[in-house]
Amino acid sequence: MSEEKKYPIDKVTYPIQKFIQQEKAGGIVLGISVIIALFLANSPWSDQYFEFFQHKIGLQFNGESFLNYSFIHWINDGLMAIFFFVLGLELKREIVGGELSNPRKALLPIAAAFGGVVVPAIIYLILNPTGEVSSGWGIPMATDIAFALGVLYLLGSKIPLSLKIFLTALAIVDDLVAVLVIAFFYTSEISFVSLSIGLGFVLIMFIGNKMGVRSILFYAFFGIIGVWIAFLLSGVHATIAAVLAAFTIPADMRIGENAYIDKIQHYLKKFKAMDANDEIPTLTNEQLHILDKAKEGTKEIIPPLQRLEHAMHPFVTFIVIPLFALANAGISLSIDIEQLFSTNVAMGVTLGLLLGKVIGVVGVTLLLVKLKVAPFPEGMNIRNLFGIGLLAAIGFTMSLFITSLAFTEEVYMTQAKIGIFTASLIGGVLGYMLLNKKN
Repeated sequence: MSEEKKYPIDKVTYPIQKFIQQEKAGGIVLGISVIIALFLANSPWSDQYFEFFQHKIGLQFNGESFLNYSFIHWINDGLMAIFFFVLGLELKREIVGGELSNPRKALLPIAAAFGGVVVPAIIYLILNPTGEVSSGWGIPMATDIAFALGVLYLLGSKIPLSLKIFLTALAIVDDLVAVLVIAFFYTSEISFVSLSIGLGFVLIMFIGNKMGVRSILFYAFFGIIGVWIAFLLSGVHATIAAVLAAFTIPADMRIGENAYIDKIQHYLKKFKAMDANDEIPTLTNEQLHILDKAKEGTKEIIPPLQRLEHAMHPFVTFIVIPLFALANAGISLSIDIEQLFSTNVAMGVTLGLLLGKVIGVVGVTLLLVKLKVAPFPEGMNIRNLFGIGLLAAIGFTMSLFITSLAFTEEVYMTQAKIGIFTASLIGGVLGYMLLNKKN
């Protein structure tokens, strides 16, 4: 029997594939993107950096422009819609068969997430009760899954699996609440005609699901051409369209696992029975036919939801989120102290994330455990619960995104971003130190 062939290109692709498959890889790439954005924003090329993302691109027909938006708008409303679509797929998977499918198991992280959402918003509003600055209350509500889990996975086997599951479930619920907040509180004037058309396309996708349509092209066509464009024109943020579309994707297997095993074993036997010739670099038509059948059988057992999530996750992790960071994380550090503290935006975001997340997550969790509503996850104690609370204060991607929706004044956006960076850095470092500490 011949061994698998190795080619020179494997020496290049194998290390890249190995890196991409690591859980912490997304956090590392995101961190590098932030550093590049900060460098460009404070370099001699800062003007070109900021101007680049203001260039517009769109469609032109019969002398009229359509969907003519700046690069940063396309990133925040277009590419980030893909991020929210994958987030929606993850949410549905967790609800259908993951950590949020068992009510008793899910109760603690869900309650902790709500505590970690409400308390930061209250702290922010106490410091910024009126005026345009008050609209930033949603900024300290979110936890960045990629960064928070990236820090957690750096600790390796020192952290029990239950903690990783707890933080993942907490961050997913946290993001779901943030999506709802965006939908209800961060929308512009609503065109009910466009919104109705968009919801009509969502209904078509939902009916397709119930009728057994499993074609990815069907959902891509109605999701992008129908739902996304309609929501983009409606005034309701297009990211909401992405989450709604994700929830219409089928999450069930067409055949059972045992039936799949029997089918694949049947095709393997037929393939093995054929005359194999390793000297010939191509396959026969009969071999190709059998492999096609086996591939079809494999497609039947993988739910379309998981196929899409698996296929799109690397693109989102290594293209979409880094591009978002490059476009949004660049802030000029030449801002003077007086301007930085001309409002309480920076303080509200920093304290909202750092104090609010810890108080909300830790406080609600301990309350439910003390009331015996839910038990501590196996392996969790008070110290690493505080560590999880600090990691939840890393509110990077979603916090930056809500900042772009909450404010129009550049100075407020800069103040909020500095608050996000400060809290995320302190929360990440302290959380790592606390969780890394030996018992």
